[in-house]
Amino acid sequence: MENQLTLQDVRDAHQRIHGAVIRTPTMLSKTLSQLVGANVWLKFENLQFTAAYKERGALNKLLQLSPDARQVGVIAASAGNHAQGLAYHGARLGVPVTIVMPVSTPLVKVQQTQAHGANVILFGERFEDAFGHAREQEIVQGLTFVHPFDDRQIMAGQGTVAIEMLEDAPEIDTIIVPVGGGGLISGVTVAAKGMRPDIRIVGVQSNRYPAMYCLKTGKHIEGGGDTLAEGIAVKFPGETTRQYVMSLVDEMRIVSESIIEEAISLLLDIEKTVVEGAGAAGLATLLPTKDGNVRADFAGRNVGVILSGGNIDPRFLANVILRNLARTGRIGRIAVMLQDKVGSLHELSGIFTRNGANILEVSHQRIFGVLSAKSTQTEIEYEIRDTASFEQLKLELDDAGYVYELLTISGRKPGKNRRTS
Repeated sequence: MENQLTLQDVRDAHQRIHGAVIRTPTMLSKTLSQLVGANVWLKFENLQFTAAYKERGALNKLLQLSPDARQVGVIAASAGNHAQGLAYHGARLGVPVTIVMPVSTPLVKVQQTQAHGANVILFGERFEDAFGHAREQEIVQGLTFVHPFDDRQIMAGQGTVAIEMLEDAPEIDTIIVPVGGGGLISGVTVAAKGMRPDIRIVGVQSNRYPAMYCLKTGKHIEGGGDTLAEGIAVKFPGETTRQYVMSLVDEMRIVSESIIEEAISLLLDIEKTVVEGAGAAGLATLLPTKDGNVRADFAGRNVGVILSGGNIDPRFLANVILRNLARTGRIGRIAVMLQDKVGSLHELSGIFTRNGANILEVSHQRIFGVLSAKSTQTEIEYEIRDTASFEQLKLELDDAGYVYELLTISGRKPGKNRRTS
């Protein structure tokens, strides 16, 4: 590759950004290690000031601009972490920053970027429209365009993550990297393999945006649509970054949306840290299979996982938490057929009380889906201690002859005494 990125480039970047970017901790998670059957080291890039690793590349790029270029300013197309990292460090250095975003960009992201001092232009319905407009304004205004990933100086800055990981935890023999356009994994791979040629680098993508995975494996997967991991939802990986992935990265993997969601919840529950979907993708690829088996190819290894960002919408995070509580059985909803008479609900609630289930919400349906005018369908939302308590609750409902359905995230599940006519 012409003008190839080297370990020295990354070391230089590390020196250049020292003191202006947080050296985030690399910490062993004992609980996650037990869960996945490997020694799991977490790199908390979600603790950066803008809550993402993108600051590293943005700052490295800005610091290498000529005085004239600094005075005129830079421009980028981004609706995420790249925009905030560039805006924040541009303001620090006195470099004017313009960010072009699609008009559909959530207001909170626009406001966050503006709060860091950037001039935000809303243009086009798609990211591609915003990107094209940014390139036009680059020429019209004489600005320096800062690509979010397909730039050697950006890649060098992102690669500083690996230098810190291997300095802080030299026992790491595998690094798992979330992959969108490929800037982070390119820099990390060059740095890590430059320091330790035998280290294993594994990239991971959402199965809805698997472009780099398809390139690496030669497989074709139809992607697209909404994803929890919007930070790595890139349709077209970089022309430069793909060369590093193809030649140096050991393996690319994909994970499902449900596993990413589980990883977000685990990191919040176990590590008490907030991570966005893209940031949780690395842990997601480590989690045990559906039947509970650990991933054999990671078992016993010392695995570094990059938690690349923590910019997650609070409402979405709340949904993730509640869905995980439902998935693990700690909260639930059940529809029970009752006779529409005095005392029926009291008798039913007694079963919940005896089994330590706290009733959160009760609703009645007397018309739709009810077979008799003398019956009512009562839906109860509850919280309960554990699976054993829930199984005992169901057993008592069965013994009492109740007809019920369990309302799960994926739909309805009949109870034991469900009648079909």
